[in-house]
Amino acid sequence: MTTAYALTPELRVKLKTPFGSLIEGTPEQTMAKMKALVEKEQPPKIISVGDVVSRNLHKYSIHPQLTIIDNVSLRDQVMPEEQVVDKTVYVDNPQGTITQEAVTAVKKALENGEHTHIVVKGEEDLLTLIAVFYAPENALVVYGQPHYGIVVVKVSLQNKVRAQEFLKAMKVSKS
Repeated sequence: MTTAYALTPELRVKLKTPFGSLIEGTPEQTMAKMKALVEKEQPPKIISVGDVVSRNLHKYSIHPQLTIIDNVSLRDQVMPEEQVVDKTVYVDNPQGTITQEAVTAVKKALENGEHTHIVVKGEEDLLTLIAVFYAPENALVVYGQPHYGIVVVKVSLQNKVRAQEFLKAMKVSKS
């Protein structure tokens, strides 16, 4: 397993601020707003990062083309909920890192267009940056903001550049 990027203490602080638009509320409230946003925007793809937000999207009939989960929520093991998908990919991605294996899996899933679940052994949070970087423009990348709601990132050239800047600021590793 090759670690492509490693989180620095400075970036850990910066990444606590939502990368996109925060939609606050209960799951019912956030999913109603998300459904309206999807109907309005008609995104070419929806990508979800995180177990709770992914489960809620499916529960409310919003089906991401790519779901990135680790079967853990707020550091507690959760039971995976079976969803009908075309493909399931398993990757290693230790906490605070982004592995080359995970980058490749996200990139391939977005290219092939199949309804894919990437199940991460480790932590999936930082893969939001990879999803934003590789997703097509106008796609929506959604992740949970614990105790607040969800964050929606509309993929744009500006957000791709921001994701790339975060990645460049990480420690690059070859081990």
